[in-house]
Amino acid sequence: MIGVSVGACTDVGVVRSLNEDRYYVGSCLWAVADGMGGHAAGEVASEIVINQLRELDYDHLEQQAIVAALMAANQAVLRYGAENPESRGLGSTVTGVARVDIGGAEHWAVFNVGDSRVYRDYDGVLARATLDHSEVEELILQGVITPEQARIHSSRSVITRSIGTKPAPQIDLWVLPQTPGERFVICSDGLTGELTDELIQQILAECADPEVAARSLVDAALEAGGNDNISVVVVDTAPDDADPDYAEITNPRSNLSSESELL
Repeated sequence: MIGVSVGACTDVGVVRSLNEDRYYVGSCLWAVADGMGGHAAGEVASEIVINQLRELDYDHLEQQAIVAALMAANQAVLRYGAENPESRGLGSTVTGVARVDIGGAEHWAVFNVGDSRVYRDYDGVLARATLDHSEVEELILQGVITPEQARIHSSRSVITRSIGTKPAPQIDLWVLPQTPGERFVICSDGLTGELTDELIQQILAECADPEVAARSLVDAALEAGGNDNISVVVVDTAPDDADPDYAEITNPRSNLSSESELL
């Protein structure tokens, strides 16, 4: 099993009064969920999603189990909305990385629903490992607008897939080989809405420690405006020449996710 070192940070931002983001830091799975639906609803949806994923944090996970867990989360969110009419319409994005077993060999599974993102940073090159499910992403792919125009487009906050919909959303899931020394950044759109990919790469290059990197990214998003909740999980894999005792480190100042009694 390849060693990892992890840092995580979340902040409500400077505009919102409630943090509807939730994240999970485990030994085999790391995820961020961004709730939608306003007070007493968005945070419920993201909590439901994270609680479902928490059950998958074990060795020899199969990729189908991730899809099944997110489908179960979708039904649980719909059920909560039906039982609590004041929260009807609640939902959540979700994205993350997990260790999966394929033919007896360990790989990474990157999964996504909505506009939260996973980035992969390797050898000084930052690349998106997920595709946003949003109106502006579709316009970019059609060549109607540029990525720069998307940052200020009137539909930049409109997503096309989320957990909590009927019919259930399609889950994007990619399987990647593991490469020593690679780094993953898992984040809500509170980060990417404030920082360009170039600035994210610059901050990562300046912060070798994943805990420092996560905190620095959140701080930069706050300084840039902090108009939304911001959550970041940074997962570093051990380099080829890592010490045999290279171990997972989690940020002691950030909780995994508050325990929920909803399910």
